[in-house]
Amino acid sequence: MLCRIIRHPSLQIAGLASRNRQGGSMKSRRHAASALLVACMILAAAFAQSRLSTAQQKPEDKPAQPAEKKDLLTVVPAAQPTPPDSGTQKTPSKTSTKIQLPGGDVDDKNPVITNTDLITFTVTVTDIYGRFVSGLGKNAFSIFEDKEPQDISFFSDEDSPVSVGILFDVSGSMSGDKVRRARDALSHFVQTSHDRDEYFLIGFNSRAQLLMDRTRDGQAVLDKLTFVQTKNNTALYDACYLGVERVQRGAHPKRALLLISDGQDNNSRYTFNELRRVLKESDVVLYAIGILGGSDVGSSLGMEGQGILDELAGVSGGKAFYPRSAAEMDDIFEQIALELRHQYSIGYRPPNFVSNGKWHRIKVRVAAPRGLPKLFVRSKEGYFAIANPK
Repeated sequence: MLCRIIRHPSLQIAGLASRNRQGGSMKSRRHAASALLVACMILAAAFAQSRLSTAQQKPEDKPAQPAEKKDLLTVVPAAQPTPPDSGTQKTPSKTSTKIQLPGGDVDDKNPVITNTDLITFTVTVTDIYGRFVSGLGKNAFSIFEDKEPQDISFFSDEDSPVSVGILFDVSGSMSGDKVRRARDALSHFVQTSHDRDEYFLIGFNSRAQLLMDRTRDGQAVLDKLTFVQTKNNTALYDACYLGVERVQRGAHPKRALLLISDGQDNNSRYTFNELRRVLKESDVVLYAIGILGGSDVGSSLGMEGQGILDELAGVSGGKAFYPRSAAEMDDIFEQIALELRHQYSIGYRPPNFVSNGKWHRIKVRVAAPRGLPKLFVRSKEGYFAIANPK
């Protein structure tokens, strides 16, 4: 018996609705899965981007730290010398009792102050032909103070710079071509001198005047003398006194004056004896160039002027010259410049130094090496025992 089951239409509708509901739920699930997948992909992309940015920032951060360490390393060494060094802070040039070596550098603004218990002076050595002799050793020299031998404690033969005071006479007695000849010859001195020499220029007629103060420009000194006019009287002693005072403030331990005049003083406040005493007390060497005209040679004024220049130069350890021609004057200025560059600097300490102001005579002897003829020595004659800083 065949049985046929016929479903009720309501059941068919219900089944169809159920299938429709199942199809809708499947679609919603698919949409939800798709949305979830998209969200996961967005999160994954964001995470990957954050990792990438982090990886990119790390290389930039790494070199930043060592850079800070390098800066600290450069600062630390600079801070290390800040503690005071007892070996260097207690020896400034202004309080030192040791003489500055001529070969050493000197601060141009702070002159070296020494103490006179170390007696120092320059020595010029020549042969019988007047040529300068260099290269002698310390043992070739013998120093005597008041006939007593002394031990040399400082010796130098270096070509060291000099503080030079140029004293230029522009009085009426230097009229004519005297000034022009002297200026032209002075250019030879500047050209031959040490390139580190410093110059003080003092012009004088009725009074002494500082025209240039502490310059290394020798050409500027010459230019200053180009248009000078000669007039009035001659304050020669005042000019020398001012010159000694100025060069003792110079930067170099070696000091010299270059006096260009006819030697006739008639208007100074200081006297000849006062100036002579000052030159004997100082460590300044004076070189005098007597500019004598045709009428001056053999005259009483000319002879008196020569005697004055000879005495002032002699007491300081220098020398006076009297050229008779322009060519001879050029040679003399060159000779003075060469002498300053070939001098010996010698110092000693008297064993029983007493600051009593007394005069002590110095005698220098030099032993000529084998094979050389007799040598001649020129230096200052002595010193006054005054232990004041200078």
